[in-house]
Amino acid sequence: MKISGRNKIKGKVVNVINGIVTSEVEIDAGNGIRIVGVITKSSVDDMNINVGDEITALIKASSVMFIKD
Repeated sequence: MKISGRNKIKGKVVNVINGIVTSEVEIDAGNGIRIVGVITKSSVDDMNINVGDEITALIKASSVMFIKD
């Protein structure tokens, strides 16, 4: 599969919290970095995402903000 997105981060699924419509998926990308994303529960089911699976997070953001106190 080819995809135009370049912000691809591989990691291991460490937690899946299923709701009625959406699910929260957390991956460990290594070096203490954790990424959490919310996708539909049907996507979790269709992709058969489970704790321990190796998956890739594809991140696309229309803006990035920083704050410094």
